Amino acid sequence: MSPSTKQDPSGAAKDAAPPLPEPLRVPVADSHTHLDMQDGTVEEALAKAASVGVTTVVQVGCDIAGSRWAAETAAAHPDVWAAVALHPNEAPRIVHGDPDGWSRQGAREPGGAAGLDAALAEIDALAALDQVRAVGETGLDYFRTGPEGVAAQQLSFRRHIDIAKRHGKALVIHDREAHEDVLRVLDEEGAPDTVVFHCYSGDAEMAKVCADKGYYLSFAGNVTFKNAQPLRDALAVTPAELVLVETDAPFLTPAPYRGRPNAPYLVPVTLRAMAAVKGMPEDDLAAAVGANTARAFGYPLG
Repeated sequence: MSPSTKQDPSGAAKDAAPPLPEPLRVPVADSHTHLDMQDGTVEEALAKAASVGVTTVVQVGCDIAGSRWAAETAAAHPDVWAAVALHPNEAPRIVHGDPDGWSRQGAREPGGAAGLDAALAEIDALAALDQVRAVGETGLDYFRTGPEGVAAQQLSFRRHIDIAKRHGKALVIHDREAHEDVLRVLDEEGAPDTVVFHCYSGDAEMAKVCADKGYYLSFAGNVTFKNAQPLRDALAVTPAELVLVETDAPFLTPAPYRGRPNAPYLVPVTLRAMAAVKGMPEDDLAAAVGANTARAFGYPLG
């Protein structure tokens, strides 16, 4: 380690992988991860996760290439299920040639409405595959995309809702600073039977609205952050039968490892913090989360 390497308060390098947590006694699933953005192989990630009781992961695509990879990876690994979609920031990139969109490939598909139609047609085809259990992450993101991208995002979101309903798949929602519009579009289009708010970011009042509609709320490592009391308040009022846990890895690493690389094996850190917020025994929350995730994504709980 060079003298200039940043360290966290424990003395570990900021880019060092956090240690393995104590294993869970009741297995759970990571309801939202990006294995293609993490270091190491898929096999290594799954083995490390399984060693601490995270026995299933949902691999989420955010663009065409990522969605293809998610479907291929799920087909090759029985403990992986796939979600496929265009991330909300991907739609304006395709329509307007926005270089700040989600795509990591730097590809330039045909632009305009025709380009978006072509991309959505591929998502539609992938959504028909058995190992693909969700359409997402889709939704609205008004943090990274300005007003000029709103129309493209909303059009893409509506189309993804239709794809999810036609294929009978869960809808996984990315909602960033767009709560009212996300709920409005869901109401206008008619929500699919299963809706999952990935990395839930609303407050307690919105959580109550979502719970009344039967939407699942998935909580990530940011629920452990010091400034995240509104998220903890939302978790506290969410019925246990609608709670999921996720990493969104490699992002949103839970405290005390914030800023270091995230991975599915760190789910136990977040779940234990969630159990404390809910006032539930760890095993009870893990059992609920495991059953909820299997029900939401339609795979056998075993």
